[in-house]
Amino acid sequence: MSALEKYHRRVDAVRSLLCVGLDSAFDHLPETFLHHEYPLFAFNRWIIEQTHEYASAFKPNMAFYEARGDRGISSLRMTMEYLRLNHPDILTICDGKRGDVASTSAAYATAVFDTFGFDAVTLNPYLGREALEPFLTRTDRGCIILCRTSNPGAGEFQDLPVDGKPLWQIVAQKVAEDWNAAGNCMLVVGATYPAELQQVRARVGEMTILVPGIGTQGGAVEQVVRAGLNGSGAGLIINASRSIIFADNPCETARQLRDQINQYR
Repeated sequence: MSALEKYHRRVDAVRSLLCVGLDSAFDHLPETFLHHEYPLFAFNRWIIEQTHEYASAFKPNMAFYEARGDRGISSLRMTMEYLRLNHPDILTICDGKRGDVASTSAAYATAVFDTFGFDAVTLNPYLGREALEPFLTRTDRGCIILCRTSNPGAGEFQDLPVDGKPLWQIVAQKVAEDWNAAGNCMLVVGATYPAELQQVRARVGEMTILVPGIGTQGGAVEQVVRAGLNGSGAGLIINASRSIIFADNPCETARQLRDQINQYR
């Protein structure tokens, strides 16, 4: 089963487009978890059990695990093992924004897909298709290409005109028309740019789009859903991280967001 097939099955099973981002910043962990040998894993395990009923994907951000050294990497490995054993039907996304020369990308692909066992990974298109071939040729895995990111400074490069179009439109077009031969590509478009999301949807057809930026970053659910749904009433992976995992009640927050998304589908 491919990564996209896995995601679509989960979406149908739990009626949810919600992705929970495991941006488990050590400095924000509740004190009760700090006494564990592996605090990040203990926290992630709790969050997973609080939210899995409403989630179709989990997305650990590599930076928060790499920042904690050996214990952080071990916590990530343990988190992935826990998900494989207990929730194998939920898509896992490595938020690593990888992209380098082909030989280095090959090592990254091995680490992400084989060592850690992720279903999909976020990728930086700046080096071009050739550099990302080690990911793109893994037809059972998902390649989620940065297109229009959610940060305030995204336009510094992404809005630069190329042949009369902003660069983010060129990325969307390239991925949809040239890079997606295996049908395993997706795009990243931030919730903070709903007008651009609507334009990307018009250009890429039914392709699945990962949408970060809901919640803490200010993205609005109704705008995102109305702008981004595909013809099947799906095609979105709507991510919320800090607004869920550091909420007073992660379970209820995840349920409310899942229901809010469904209200506009």
